[in-house]
Amino acid sequence: METEAIPDPVAVEGLTPNSWPEQEEFQAEEEKNKSQGQTTVVSDIPDFVASATNACQEEDSRTLGKTHSFGKRVRFLIPLGGEETEPEEKEGLEESLFPEYNSDEWASASFGELFLAEDWVDITEDRLLLKKVLEPGLEDAPQPIWGQEVTVRLQGVLEDRTVVEKDTKLTFVIGEGDVNQALEECALSMELKEITMLLADSQYTYKLLGREPDIPPWSPLLYQLQLLDIRPKPDPLDMPLSDRIRSANQKRERGNFFFQREEFDMAAQSYRMALYFLTAEARVGEGTSVTEEEVQECRVKCLNNLTAAQMKLLQFDEALHTSQDVLFLDPFNVKALFRKGKLLSDKGEYQEAMETLKMALRLEPSTKAIHIELSKLVKRQAGDSETVKWKPKPMEVLGEKITPFLSPSKKKPAGLSWKILLCALVVAMGSLVTSLVLTARN
Repeated sequence: METEAIPDPVAVEGLTPNSWPEQEEFQAEEEKNKSQGQTTVVSDIPDFVASATNACQEEDSRTLGKTHSFGKRVRFLIPLGGEETEPEEKEGLEESLFPEYNSDEWASASFGELFLAEDWVDITEDRLLLKKVLEPGLEDAPQPIWGQEVTVRLQGVLEDRTVVEKDTKLTFVIGEGDVNQALEECALSMELKEITMLLADSQYTYKLLGREPDIPPWSPLLYQLQLLDIRPKPDPLDMPLSDRIRSANQKRERGNFFFQREEFDMAAQSYRMALYFLTAEARVGEGTSVTEEEVQECRVKCLNNLTAAQMKLLQFDEALHTSQDVLFLDPFNVKALFRKGKLLSDKGEYQEAMETLKMALRLEPSTKAIHIELSKLVKRQAGDSETVKWKPKPMEVLGEKITPFLSPSKKKPAGLSWKILLCALVVAMGSLVTSLVLTARN
């Protein structure tokens, strides 16, 4: 049985199996709110939450995919529906990428002891990111700088020595958030071919959320890594179109990862970097199976996701501009139309908002969220009209209820006494003047 689709102004491409959250979920939430005497609001900022991401997270927890943007995560731990056993953990250690450096510090020492050890170098001067050089790099070898691309060989473990990250050739650009901050900071401190041990507090890795399913919240990590290569960041103009599409998708996926963690600044940065790979045109004479339609589709997804992140960051003008960029590429994109209409309505540009939302409704007439936003817009317009009418003619709106504020009370005994006193004073003065005149004549 098919269900209606609901636009979510901050639902991002790639987080859900469907492009919109399902109608049944919205109806369940609506019934819950009704039972509590509340009104369902689909798109009030800043309370947007991308719906139906739990299913995606559950699916991601089953597959630790090796991707450039996710730090090429574990490929062999956490089997479906099962727990790790002691033999599996030992096997992981036996397959170490650095078997010649399986010291007690690596194999068994507690992280607390290592954080207090004096022979570790403090990279960040807060004792939360420490390194110990196991093998020096090449003599006079350069160190990488921000914005350069590096390749490292690494493996990372939890305190119980469960291997959670392992890769023979992990490539990332320093400063672009492709990997956690600990690896970026450590790479900056290394020389080419250097092998080092890195101890990272959770503040520099996966923080309070951890990384499902293998890294619990607030978990420090211990790494062994070697810097294999340093080179300039690739220029999209020098890359084949197919490679640029692949890199853009990896950046977009990384942005989705940050969006799920509510790290919206990092998500927006990743979406912008994805668009960076899609700005250049295909080179003349380049033979490729990638079509311009595929490039445009990828660009639309990145722009839509960037709009969602900007709305979460309350950057409404930027979000409106980005949604217009989407509509320039795809004039009938319902997500962009809905977000643009919502943003225009919030700005008070009701006429254009009405036209935009009506167009979205014509494209998806069964989408309830568009109906709700249109209803809110009509109420806003009606509210403004009533306010304008009330100012020059308050009696027409409030009737007798406003009379205490506009007209004096019918009973004014104090005012009546003053009038009588004034009349009496005038009469007395007249009598006095008359008597003085008569006396003068006599």
